[in-house]
Amino acid sequence: MPKTEADLQAAVDGGLFEESHHLDLKKAPNSKGDNKELARDLSSFAVDGGTLIIGVQENKDSRTFELAPQPLNGLPEKIEQVARTIPDPPLTVITEEISAAADDDTGYLIVHIPASPVAPHMVDNRYFGRGDKTKYQMADAEVVGLHARRRDTEADTLALLRKEMDEDPLRDVGAQSHLFLVAQPTAGRRDMCLPITGAKDWNQRLHALIQRALQAPRTRAALSGGFSPDLSSAHQGHRRARGVALSSSGIGAGRVYAPGGGSYDESVVELQLFEDGGLRLLMTRLSEGASTPYESPDEAEQIIYDSAAVVFTRHMLELVRLISEDVGYHGNWAVAVGANRLRGRRRHHGQLEFPSNHRYSADTYEESTGATLAELRDAPGTVTRRLLGPLLRSLDSEEAFAKALTDEE
Repeated sequence: MPKTEADLQAAVDGGLFEESHHLDLKKAPNSKGDNKELARDLSSFAVDGGTLIIGVQENKDSRTFELAPQPLNGLPEKIEQVARTIPDPPLTVITEEISAAADDDTGYLIVHIPASPVAPHMVDNRYFGRGDKTKYQMADAEVVGLHARRRDTEADTLALLRKEMDEDPLRDVGAQSHLFLVAQPTAGRRDMCLPITGAKDWNQRLHALIQRALQAPRTRAALSGGFSPDLSSAHQGHRRARGVALSSSGIGAGRVYAPGGGSYDESVVELQLFEDGGLRLLMTRLSEGASTPYESPDEAEQIIYDSAAVVFTRHMLELVRLISEDVGYHGNWAVAVGANRLRGRRRHHGQLEFPSNHRYSADTYEESTGATLAELRDAPGTVTRRLLGPLLRSLDSEEAFAKALTDEE
């Protein structure tokens, strides 16, 4: 990919630029109509991924391309705003600026559109795809086929989630609700994370990644507080089949429940990282018994910590992003969240004596989505909303976590 104006000029002179299924070249949008046209272009690329270079235009007479530097002030923000406000569902793109040699605040913008896991995207009630060189309006059959492919991917991810829920080492222990998170690269090599899991210092490396996820400024700003236990509670290292794990003291060798006789034995955190890049997280304190001074502990009502689901999901997404960058994986991820032992339980309101009146009506919760690396970097709140929105709305608490479910700077 070009990095300088000289690179762009060399590509033009060498006849290397040609609009294709994955590349388009345009001038900057200047009107409302241009913005809609740009949204259609971005949506068409989102099916398979592609790149838009702004500042290189075609000479229709000679049928060649030439450089046409554009004003860069505010251009990246404008492109990102179009991507996030016009297509439905919104898009997240990655932009790179190349300044012109004239040093007059003009230049070129490289816009990377990752293949979207929630494609196709609609503009003005129409779906767009990309042909050999141009975009086109999709026929109904193609749209149906893409939605079917997405449902198949989601079903595969939910199958991984259900496997984790079935293999929960505390499945028959206590009464607390459990939280499960699963992340799997959709196009990674089978040994993608071997540089981490196969390293002699894998334990320290995974601890360092966890600390970076917990301390990430943007994530900390989005969360009103933490939760105990958190990922740092997973301090014991274990070798696992095709991977490694960190867990709190409640899980021993062989992934079996190992209570130590303490009052918090039932509250366990475990993070597993596999050679193929798969991540699995278990947290068993999604609820806790809350009793009034006039009730015995045996009569305590289990109250759901919906804040724990939000905190762990944001931290998990940040960890996925960090691992992607650490091993050089730039593809998409399939992510799922699940919870069990929910039926009849209410959310925690900060005062245990006064929980919400809205009781969850199913025993389990499951949701999956896809996420691009661009979304993990720039729109983790949007991904979190896709994963937890239905649960939080059912508990009447979505508004309480608005900051964590959006991506305002």
